[in-house]
Amino acid sequence: MPAEGRAGQLVSLAAAVPAATHTIGILAGSGSLPLLLIAACRAGGREPFVVAFNGFTDEATVANVRHAWIDIAAVGKTFRALREAGCDAVVLAGKMRRPSLSSLRPDARGLMVIAKVAAAGGDDALLRVLIAELEGEGFRVLGADDLLTDLIAPPGPLGATAPTDAQRADIRRGIAVARALGAVDVGHAVVVQQGIVLGVEAVEGTDALLRRCGDLRREGAPGVLVKLKKIAQERRADLPALGPTTIEGLKAAGLAGVAFEADGTLVLGRADLVAAADAAGLFVYSLSAQELA
Repeated sequence: MPAEGRAGQLVSLAAAVPAATHTIGILAGSGSLPLLLIAACRAGGREPFVVAFNGFTDEATVANVRHAWIDIAAVGKTFRALREAGCDAVVLAGKMRRPSLSSLRPDARGLMVIAKVAAAGGDDALLRVLIAELEGEGFRVLGADDLLTDLIAPPGPLGATAPTDAQRADIRRGIAVARALGAVDVGHAVVVQQGIVLGVEAVEGTDALLRRCGDLRREGAPGVLVKLKKIAQERRADLPALGPTTIEGLKAAGLAGVAFEADGTLVLGRADLVAAADAAGLFVYSLSAQELA
């Protein structure tokens, strides 16, 4: 099925991508985002080339596209593959779990990058190192929202349900906690119920956070999930994302809905996400800059 159908939304190539950009390299993790980017490249007259990482990229992602399978720490090989494919721009896309150092098989360039990453600290610092290395090799690094403008939602409720006053109070509490997490480069998401923080996101990701908080929920009014980009977030990689599976996680955890930053969150499969939220009576609320001030 084409990526447009999978996402339930129209893909579009943003004007931020220069007309001279002919081949776009996609450094692909798992999930639907790499497929959406492949479709967007083709719709915009650009050729996609996928760097698929062993143990990380879904095999279905590369079924019908030019690609190369590479170990994630083979940085020099990745750069060579991008150059040989004629890539003048690259985008990092999809879910990637941070591997342990002992599991890596780096090439010579990879060893140099690993040393910088080890000194960098958290995930956002790691991504800044990777982007700097790519730019140092002459590649233009794009964000997924440079290619897919429809992934950024306007402020306000996306579906038929809006948060109540009590839920807005939990959202405000969640904003404060999520900002504190982001300031120390920990995670994007927090679950709050009746003013009590049930859980915060770290390396496990949002889906695992929701599963964990399902066992912690209290009696009474249900809680909320708040998801924000980190302070000084590198927009071109690892922006927080929502998708239809997020709605399934909210339902299973007994939560009332999700609030997220309008200009800092990728909404995947928006039509399917909104339909599922409406059917479950959950809110999906996009926070404006004023609400975050």
